[in-house]
Amino acid sequence: MKSLLKLATVLMLFFASTFLVVQATGVITPGKIETWLETAKNISPLYVMGIVVGLLFADLFIAVPTLTITIFAGYFLGHTQGAIAVFAGMLLAATTGYAVSYRYGPFVLRRIISDEKKSLEVKETFDQHGFTTILLARALPILPEVTACLAGITRMRFLRFFTAWSIGTIPYVLIATYEVPISSIKAPNPAIFTAIGITTVLWLAWLILQTKKKRATI
Repeated sequence: MKSLLKLATVLMLFFASTFLVVQATGVITPGKIETWLETAKNISPLYVMGIVVGLLFADLFIAVPTLTITIFAGYFLGHTQGAIAVFAGMLLAATTGYAVSYRYGPFVLRRIISDEKKSLEVKETFDQHGFTTILLARALPILPEVTACLAGITRMRFLRFFTAWSIGTIPYVLIATYEVPISSIKAPNPAIFTAIGITTVLWLAWLILQTKKKRATI
């Protein structure tokens, strides 16, 4: 577990550093995002969708305010189109992070954890707890990108990764984009808490199911 935490910490520090750089430079702010989307909406909804997808994909490389973008997408595009754009952007980021880490992850892992026994421990530990971690990832910033990379590095089967990612992401996207007209774009707390709440509920349901399975095998 310690080796896995070490690897996860390195990845989190990397993504956190990009967030600090973005905040310090002011390149991407909620105000600028709102302006970009407002301008794009006056041209075509397709431009709005393109910006949303692009920003969420960029989240893999530079930390952006994901929930803010999701809320804006629902506000400017409506529930259906907003959810589609957000899901597409998040899926593109997740699969790219998985694929790149799958390809180059072993090299990175050897650089961070040189001991082969500990490297094997990382893979075994993530195999045991990775599904739950990916499922819960949407409840915390940066964690979705970190878990996608960990899944690739540890060579988790893509179907298993995609299943956990979808269970945690789809309800989050649907709720966050739907709640905007109700909570209002200026006071999005209901959307924020509902999105986090649905992720937690799904995690608890999965945990109860796993507990029942373990008891059944005893």
